[in-house]
Amino acid sequence: MTATERLSLALVWAVAVSSAAFLLAPLVVTVAVSFGSSAVFTLPPPAWSMRWYERLWASRDLWPALWTSLRVAGLATALALVVGTLCAIAVVRGRFPGREALVTFLISPLMLPGLVVGIAMLQGFRAMGLRDVGVSLLVAHGVITLPYVVRNVVAALSMFDFTLIDAARSLGLSYPTAILRVLVPGLAPAFLTSGLFAFLASMDNYPISIFFTDAWTKTLPIQMLQLVEERPDPTIAAVSTLLILLAVAVLIIGDRLVGLRRLAEV
Repeated sequence: MTATERLSLALVWAVAVSSAAFLLAPLVVTVAVSFGSSAVFTLPPPAWSMRWYERLWASRDLWPALWTSLRVAGLATALALVVGTLCAIAVVRGRFPGREALVTFLISPLMLPGLVVGIAMLQGFRAMGLRDVGVSLLVAHGVITLPYVVRNVVAALSMFDFTLIDAARSLGLSYPTAILRVLVPGLAPAFLTSGLFAFLASMDNYPISIFFTDAWTKTLPIQMLQLVEERPDPTIAAVSTLLILLAVAVLIIGDRLVGLRRLAEV
């Protein structure tokens, strides 16, 4: 290795380490503040304490919002898995003009700013007469989680050998049974990875949810922002730490069942 190559490699590593430190520093600060005893955001904290997690456990504002976020995220992920899988099968197996345009349309919510998508859906729901908060929130989260499923399942279907289904049918299985016994297990990694990321995207979403909530139905990110405006204390840091742990747990589960390389393809 020449001196120029060594210098280039050192520069690449320096940039990579600096970028990682820059991105991870806010997370480290948030975790550290959540274990401090100070009533304000102080770093380093004067002493270490679990008081903010104890207050979080006794909070009457965050638990209903957390339950709303979990319910909406779970239902939206299930909806996205069903609709996204059907759309992916139609795109991969169908023979009709405009398939590439359809794929682009299905993943377009990832390409647009959240506020733009939220305003567009708000106007669309009003035009359709859809005013129920729960249904609107569920449909909106289904739209923003759908791209994760479509993109991953389309990639998995493109590599799937559909002659295996014909082979299973030649052995006496009906077509629905062959789908369940052959296709579904083959797509299980794609379902898992897309479902995990769709769930996290729904749990963490703010710019879409702000248009479809009211005083009685609030998701966790919206409730957290309201608490920051009303009484900013490290309780929010404690909630954020738990959300960070949730993301880490999802990555660990995905690594154990699928592998981080497959997760990086989502």
